[in-house]
Amino acid sequence: MKQSIQLRLGQHLTMTPQLQQAIRLLQLSSLELREEIQEALDSNLMLENAEEAERLAEDASERPTQDPGHEGPQLDPEPTMSEARLDREFTPDDTAIPNDLPVDSEWTDHFDGHVSGSGGEDSDFDLFAQQSRAETLQDFLHWQLNLLRLDDTELAIATTIVDAIAPDGYLGQSCEELLEVLGDENLTLAEIETVLHRIQALDPPGVGARDLAECLLIQLRQRPDPSPAVRDAMAICEHCFIALSRNDLDRIQRQLGLTPEAVAAAIGEIRALQPRPGNLIAESKPDYVIPDVFVRKKDGGWVVELNPESTPRLRINADYAKLIRRADQSDTNAFLRNHLQDARWFIKSLLSRNDTVLRVATKIVEMQREFLEQGEEAMKSMVLRDVAEALELHESTVSRVTTQKYMHTPRGTYEFKYFFSSHVNTAEGGECSSVAIRAHIRKLVATEPPSKPLSDQRIAAILVDQGINVARRTVAKYRENLGIAASNERRRLG
Repeated sequence: MKQSIQLRLGQHLTMTPQLQQAIRLLQLSSLELREEIQEALDSNLMLENAEEAERLAEDASERPTQDPGHEGPQLDPEPTMSEARLDREFTPDDTAIPNDLPVDSEWTDHFDGHVSGSGGEDSDFDLFAQQSRAETLQDFLHWQLNLLRLDDTELAIATTIVDAIAPDGYLGQSCEELLEVLGDENLTLAEIETVLHRIQALDPPGVGARDLAECLLIQLRQRPDPSPAVRDAMAICEHCFIALSRNDLDRIQRQLGLTPEAVAAAIGEIRALQPRPGNLIAESKPDYVIPDVFVRKKDGGWVVELNPESTPRLRINADYAKLIRRADQSDTNAFLRNHLQDARWFIKSLLSRNDTVLRVATKIVEMQREFLEQGEEAMKSMVLRDVAEALELHESTVSRVTTQKYMHTPRGTYEFKYFFSSHVNTAEGGECSSVAIRAHIRKLVATEPPSKPLSDQRIAAILVDQGINVARRTVAKYRENLGIAASNERRRLG
């Protein structure tokens, strides 16, 4: 093959480290951003927390000096994050952080998505990384077994039963299967049943049940001084559970000879029970949400402010900055210059992030003002493109800003993405948000007559009368998303 030289013209996107840092900070949540800031403070001696530095300076000024007549050297005012004035010779390249972040290169191509906190993997102990393990249902049951008076054989059976209980509280194996697991020829099914009944008497009520009917019966039998309604509920669960699952109230009345009022009272007792007792001892880690912005009403308008606690105020350490004002080319001076440049870029990236978050949040509040004043039924349909075009940003930038960012409003704390939803057309030619439609469905179901609940078709007809053109299948989908049962399952007597 003959070698040749060819000239080609093309465009290639090169992401500078500073731009990569800006993208990374933009898509971090508040908690992740705190870890990133703390890591920067630990690794860059030019950065300091302004609040902590001012507090230390106040403490130092209040302490008496050994020589009151001697005055130490006066330092120049220290620049803050909002005003960092250093000599031009130490300023890095003035490459501005663009509003539109690159869209033809994914940030996942440069980052693994993991934000490490203080302390490396080889650290023996990291105080901030340690978390207490959440208590599981098995932990709670084993603790209660220690309070029972069980011999060795009973304890072995009880331990096997507890280990076979699923997280929702139900026993996942039959007594015959448990007998095979134990592998003791001297044991009988009666002994396993006896120990199982003792476990079913533990907390939470209903634990260790083999099906839903038994779970409900266990809880009803543990009621002290059962009322007639509780006794009727026990009879329904024991003899008419299939009719109950089908909401066939007429059959329950005929089979048990109960009045409609008695059946309604019994079903009310059943509805108050816990169908998944293990959920009361759910293994879960708490999720903490720190709002990025606060929204409040002032003088008839809505004001959006950044949460000052979400990002600490950073500044350049003036003492270290003065050390590099010499003109020598030593390694120490070059080291300090590099740290100063990194610190200035980090502060600039934080300012850019905060400004973008505030702009997007302000635009969301402006477009969803009716929601803040009237509630979910007034939610407007909105997509990322609407905010991006209004702020002259790219949709990918708005998507990064609205991910894991939270807004505290008088109506609650919401993720930015909550305000973006699809829409359906209205009779007047407008649009109605899916969030508003769900709110309408929830309101209609809450006010429907218990003995004659609204069907999906009827709900769709009511919404059409209100000017919202929505199909029955759409109503069924939104109803299921809200966790609302079908009309035949919602019917109640009386």
